[in-house]
Amino acid sequence: MTSVYRPTEAIQLLRPYIRLSHVQPSRTRVPRIAFSTSRPAYATHSQSSSNSTPNPIPRRQVTIANDDGRVHWSDLSVGEKAARTTQQSFNLMIVVVGVCLTGAVGYLLFSDVFSTDSKTAHFNRAADKIRADKRCQELLGEGNKISAFGEPSWNRWARNRHIASTTETDKWGTEHLKFRFFVEGPLNQGVVQVHLARRPSQSDYEYVILAIDVKGHQRVYIENVEERKGSKIAPKIFGARWW
Repeated sequence: MTSVYRPTEAIQLLRPYIRLSHVQPSRTRVPRIAFSTSRPAYATHSQSSSNSTPNPIPRRQVTIANDDGRVHWSDLSVGEKAARTTQQSFNLMIVVVGVCLTGAVGYLLFSDVFSTDSKTAHFNRAADKIRADKRCQELLGEGNKISAFGEPSWNRWARNRHIASTTETDKWGTEHLKFRFFVEGPLNQGVVQVHLARRPSQSDYEYVILAIDVKGHQRVYIENVEERKGSKIAPKIFGARWW
């Protein structure tokens, strides 16, 4: 017995297979907007992170010990301004004291060593006169072997560092400089007495007495104003010379 072909029944039987063939290709498709949707989201996140400002770091309090001048004056509190003012005043005082001390040391060096009227200069000139005098050479030895030094001390290196001296001005305005030092040669040793005077009208000192005393010998005068001027010395009137 032959079956009758019915198209409608065949279509109903094949309909499930037709649906699967249409649905499967759609499942394997890759969405085209996958990258486009993720990129804007990443860019938006980076922009928001770059635009955000970090929290400022709080600065330490300015004190006298740690102030380095980096913080502006307008940003300081009242206490910090007082601390900075105190520090700068202290630094200025140190600078002023240093300048004063430097000037004082320079003045002392000039007046005692480098000046032509210093004790060291007069000491050197008097010692040269002693070395050049024939009578002193006979008592002490050769001139180039005579050494001169100040007050003796236990320290041999420091014995020529102190010269005993006095400076005074009399009632007529004449300045008197007196000092002594010691000399020593191959033959003997002695003590030198120096007296210098400078009148108000004079710019340089003059020798009043330059003498050397050697034990066992008579005093030797290298400079003596009484002997040098002789009869030219003005007589004393009422105990003083008026010219």
